[in-house]
Amino acid sequence: MITPQSTLRSIALAQPATIRVFEHYNLDYCCGGNRPLAQVCAEKNLALDDVLAALTASTTAPASSIDPTILTPTQLIHHIVSTHHAYVRAELPRLIPMAERVGAKHGASSPELAALEPQLNQLSDELIFHLNKEERILFPYIESLDAFTSGQGPAPHSCFATVESPIQAMIHEHEAAGALLAQMRAATNNFTPPPGACPTLVGLMDGIDAFERDLHRHVHLENNLLFPKAIELEKAATAAPVPAA
Repeated sequence: MITPQSTLRSIALAQPATIRVFEHYNLDYCCGGNRPLAQVCAEKNLALDDVLAALTASTTAPASSIDPTILTPTQLIHHIVSTHHAYVRAELPRLIPMAERVGAKHGASSPELAALEPQLNQLSDELIFHLNKEERILFPYIESLDAFTSGQGPAPHSCFATVESPIQAMIHEHEAAGALLAQMRAATNNFTPPPGACPTLVGLMDGIDAFERDLHRHVHLENNLLFPKAIELEKAATAAPVPAA
């Protein structure tokens, strides 16, 4: 239980998800983390009740109640972009500076920790490029297929012969991202911080672990739900007569 007397360090170590709250309020939970929460909030002129509420909420975030199997392709795209694409864009810029600090402090004695920052940068470069292609090219085409087959839009046009071509490219990129995260997991013993690890290292391990788990859900929604629906939509659109102008 988090109390005003709990130190920032003890909170961060026990509940790594709270690190996002500390970062939001610019509170030092690592090097200066041995002070009580109430004292730090007073020094920063922060409302203790607000910080306590945010910390508590961060550890009890409800799971999504959305059933993706009943969503239309367009609704599924909006859910993927607003939930998982947004998570990637928010979380990688948070994790990379943490990995840089961990590498600077522990990299000399633990090469696997030094490798995390360049690996996360590679992951970021590849995933952001991937998301942009989906949002600018593939997803709009799938939405236009959905609109056309439901009688709510014109026949769609694309820069590729069939939707299966970009889908196969996206699946290949999904596999590459998953392989890079699996490599990080193996090198860090399933993202397990060593005994006596500082809160930043604990938070980094927790953050990459959570990122990988979200990516698995993200890829499942695309590979196993959205992409098969898109292929079927394109087949239906190709078979349907084009309305006269």
